[in-house]
Amino acid sequence: MTYVSRFALFLTIMTIPAFMVAAEKTSDSKSTTPEKTVKIGEQAPQFQIKDSQGKEIDLAKLTEKGPVLVRLTCGCSGCNKELAYFQELHKAYEGKGLTSLAIFREPDEKVEAYVKEKKLQMLYAVDTKGDSWNVFQTKTMPTNFLIEKGGKIRSIAAGCDPSGLLANKVSEKVAELLETDQVDVQKKANEGK
Repeated sequence: MTYVSRFALFLTIMTIPAFMVAAEKTSDSKSTTPEKTVKIGEQAPQFQIKDSQGKEIDLAKLTEKGPVLVRLTCGCSGCNKELAYFQELHKAYEGKGLTSLAIFREPDEKVEAYVKEKKLQMLYAVDTKGDSWNVFQTKTMPTNFLIEKGGKIRSIAAGCDPSGLLANKVSEKVAELLETDQVDVQKKANEGK
């Protein structure tokens, strides 16, 4: 064996373990990141949560009756400003079949005081541990999931928008889904100020 062929054999033997480790790391990283299943066009996840009175809210049962808007939110100043638009959205479409569910990631006592102060009329629950965010596969607060009657996700709107533009986009999607005229929730909320 010549010096060059021994050197080539040595390099081959030395690099095989590195390729094996790299391939193993690649396959491991794929297996630890679960595939995102909560997306537009897919069925909403199985989801139950208790409201402030301890009554179970079951998303599947709600979507049997009609569309549902699930809003994962907190009490930050941006979400607080945005709430007025979503309350207008709820009022505008509730009589047409929409159910709105706000899930707060704040302590119970804080949410109860907040609900009274804001005169919140929609269905709500508290999830201080953030399990709802895991079920809906999001870390963004707030995130709004519009779910059709029957459980298919129609739209996902993530992020905080205190101006009301995002709420107006959600209103447009709700109106399409309910086959009704869109309500300008941004304008309605600003008129009420």
